Amino acid sequence: VRMMESGGDLVQPGGSLRLSCVSSDSLFSTVSMGWYRQTPGKQRELVGYISAAGRRNYVDSVKGRFNISRDNAKNMVYLQMNSLKPEDTGDYYCNRYPGIREYWGQGTQVTVSS
Repeated sequence: VRMMESGGDLVQPGGSLRLSCVSSDSLFSTVSMGWYRQTPGKQRELVGYISAAGRRNYVDSVKGRFNISRDNAKNMVYLQMNSLKPEDTGDYYCNRYPGIREYWGQGTQVTVSS
């Protein structure tokens, strides 16, 4: 299984970005999908996830600012990020939730800076 993330960029504080992830997982529509991020010097952490039924859950730091959606017909999951803050800077990854070690992709880099 491969995950391929895209959409990362340099953005000013307060700006928005939409990340995309395409998965080759044949079970995509039946599993929860998560977005994770890793910042320098820290372990990768969960940002939020969306269940197969469409239920969403987010960490407190992004609630009200980030939104996860999925398109099962395309095997894609998205992360809409609004009101970005410098502390949102990091490498963003998608994976099943909980994550499977062998499924991590290369990630996409998000930098929030003026």
